[in-house]
Amino acid sequence: MPLPLDRPGQPEERVVRQLVLALLFEGIARVADAGANDGMSQLAIGTGEARARLHQGPFGRPRMAPGSLQLRCPETRAWTEGRLDAVVDLLPAPAAARLTLLKELQSTIVFLEQDCTLPQPYDRRSLSFDWLDCALSEAHPYHPCFKSRTGFNMEDNALFGPEAGRPFRLHWLAVARDHVREALPTAVETFWQNELGEAHAARLFSRMKRKGVSLDSHALIPLHPWQWRHLKDGLLADWIADGRVASLGENGNPYRATQSIRTLVNHADPTRAHVKLPLDIVNTSSMRVLEPHSIVTAPHLSRWLAGLVEGDEVFRRRYSLDILQEYAGIRVDADGALDGKLGVMLRESPKLLPGEQAVPFNALMMLEEDGKPFIAPFIARHGLLPWLHRMLEVTILPVWYLMVHHGVALEAHGQNMILVLRNGWPERLILRDFHESVEFCPALLRHPEDLPDFAAIDPVYDGAPSDAYYWTDHANELRELVMDCLFIYCLTEVSLLIETAYGLSEQAFWDLVSELLDRYGEHYPDKTRLALFAHDQPEISTESLLSRKLFRDRNLYRHRVPNPLGLRERSDQP
Repeated sequence: MPLPLDRPGQPEERVVRQLVLALLFEGIARVADAGANDGMSQLAIGTGEARARLHQGPFGRPRMAPGSLQLRCPETRAWTEGRLDAVVDLLPAPAAARLTLLKELQSTIVFLEQDCTLPQPYDRRSLSFDWLDCALSEAHPYHPCFKSRTGFNMEDNALFGPEAGRPFRLHWLAVARDHVREALPTAVETFWQNELGEAHAARLFSRMKRKGVSLDSHALIPLHPWQWRHLKDGLLADWIADGRVASLGENGNPYRATQSIRTLVNHADPTRAHVKLPLDIVNTSSMRVLEPHSIVTAPHLSRWLAGLVEGDEVFRRRYSLDILQEYAGIRVDADGALDGKLGVMLRESPKLLPGEQAVPFNALMMLEEDGKPFIAPFIARHGLLPWLHRMLEVTILPVWYLMVHHGVALEAHGQNMILVLRNGWPERLILRDFHESVEFCPALLRHPEDLPDFAAIDPVYDGAPSDAYYWTDHANELRELVMDCLFIYCLTEVSLLIETAYGLSEQAFWDLVSELLDRYGEHYPDKTRLALFAHDQPEISTESLLSRKLFRDRNLYRHRVPNPLGLRERSDQP
């Protein structure tokens, strides 16, 4: 099931295309000649020459015709197919960084090829939310290392990758309490009985007793089975030998990996908590362990954020928004070698009313096996423009209102947003995954007294400067976070699909967004506060995702892009 410009069965073409597009977007490569005559743009990649059929999309996102990339052979001056290794060789980056990048890109291709061998649902539109969240195999539509999973081999990927949809049980440890910090909503025994069920909890308690430990002396920690194999003869070996850790074996209901790979859904009962566990693998730009300071902070953040939304009737009356709370967190070996490599967070699963359908937002940018967009039945039922207007209202306005009115910004992107529909009509928005993706401006909070006492949660926050963790002194930082995630790296993919499948230009799509935010601003009473979050600046700053992998210079990790919402002339709409 491809993205709009993908060629099914050609994984290297997609990887190379996304690589070159990211290089152009972030200024690592450049367009030397726009190619008005023959339609082929001349590109400069390091000291090399390339060409491709390009046009510029919103926010300066370049679009490339599939299969059009060619490289100039320096010896013969002939144009050849744009091979991955040849493109990477041209990059103006250190040799070690190029080698690491090449390995991750090659791994992405291997796992894409493996996807083709796995049984896939013909029509994902009919899947329940928990299965759909596992079946969105396209992964990140911008980052070229979107499926690198460095650390997994093909057998691991077949067992634990979301595409395979295979259930597996978690491995359990008992860890001496001197090395554990917990943030649980109830007493520990009650907590595990509620989470596991009486029978599974009793089995673990019995195993602890046979090992000579108890809940008073040791805390229960679930572990991804891959992580257990990775750690048991390494960092965990001394802990097991001296009794700080007792292995309790596998237990409990089986789980499946969701599209975020380290977040797992309960296979036996999808309404139960989603479990987020660390994995020592690299995917896209990040090692998929848990950010240590966030593990026990997450429940405090979630509770505060959910209370903020619940306490404002505007969210119920106009901008319907639900928060999936990360309500429990357990951290092991704080500031030690295992910090972030052991631990767990539990998050609420979506709660739906009869007749509602929940869809991970990135499904909206995908095509299905029938060659039509995932959203085709919704648009056929309601019409293109009515459906787009409603989708944009339901998606953008809750996030925008939270930022403007409450001074809180969220990383609202394709994986973190869930669109709830009824008969294909967008009804409300659900947001998730806050422990690393909340930012607020203390001076703009409506109720600063409700803010968690971060220094009491973890000393690392005490005296921490602005922008080090969750808070900033600058309103524009909030705006950039929202526009970065929601607009530049998310809705641009939807606008591309709409243009490709329905002929509505990307500029016309973004005119709809601009008009929506203009209308919001007309009705918002505090114009001075609103001006702090102006959406119509000619240029805005965005994160340079690929540059983070290639360069150590942090000054290269952001770049300026043109803002289509800053263009005052509106294109004609059909």
